[in-house]
Amino acid sequence: MDRESDLEEEVRMMVASLRRHAQRLERAGIRSVPVGNADGGVVGGAPQAGWLSGVEGGLFSDSTEAYRAQSLEELRSAIGDCRRCKLWPGRTHLVFGVGNPRAEVMFIGEGPGRDEDLQGEPFVGRAGQLLTDIIVRGMGLRRDDVYIANVIKCRPPDNRNPEPDEVESCEPFLLKQIELVKPRIIVALGKFAAQTLLKTKVPIMRLRGIWHEFRGIKIMPTLHTAYLLRNPGDKKLVWEDIKKVIKELRTPAL
Repeated sequence: MDRESDLEEEVRMMVASLRRHAQRLERAGIRSVPVGNADGGVVGGAPQAGWLSGVEGGLFSDSTEAYRAQSLEELRSAIGDCRRCKLWPGRTHLVFGVGNPRAEVMFIGEGPGRDEDLQGEPFVGRAGQLLTDIIVRGMGLRRDDVYIANVIKCRPPDNRNPEPDEVESCEPFLLKQIELVKPRIIVALGKFAAQTLLKTKVPIMRLRGIWHEFRGIKIMPTLHTAYLLRNPGDKKLVWEDIKKVIKELRTPAL
């Protein structure tokens, strides 16, 4: 019954998301969206862009340059001084992402906090120091070996949870980051990252520790490091999840 309830909830979420997206397109004066063909391209001569094909007139309707970006540098330039949602007036810096542009592992969190907003880099505060320990001491990697980003790029007031319209505004840029990095594994830190990528409302405690798939990429949801600062007893759960990531990394890719 739980699986059936989860499926029903996911369907309701998808329908609601599509309805909101259609309303945004209508307000923007867009009446149609390019349709993908059998080869993964876009009918009508738009450029191929992997699994982002077909969204130039939709998710990227206000930023064709971002849709066409061929590198993280081009994407960051295309985002510019972003004012696509209501968060921009309160930010100090837009926090894009950092790390190896060809990383095998990509960590995705929720959004910038105070330290991240001030420095313009994700995961540099206390939660970021804990993430660095996980990467360096736990996984035996350097922070520069992985890529780190957030679902939203601007700090919400008082570090409140991101709101649905803010997530929707930033989601195209996160998807493009993932497409450009092409990680082998995504570690989704916390419920907002996991639920955004997996399009679900299933609680993080039920998602964590289990391999999921995101458009051909393995995804491991786990607890956010900010949560661990408040609940240090749950660090063992994250270590269990990270050990699975380490094992997968040591398994030769097919």
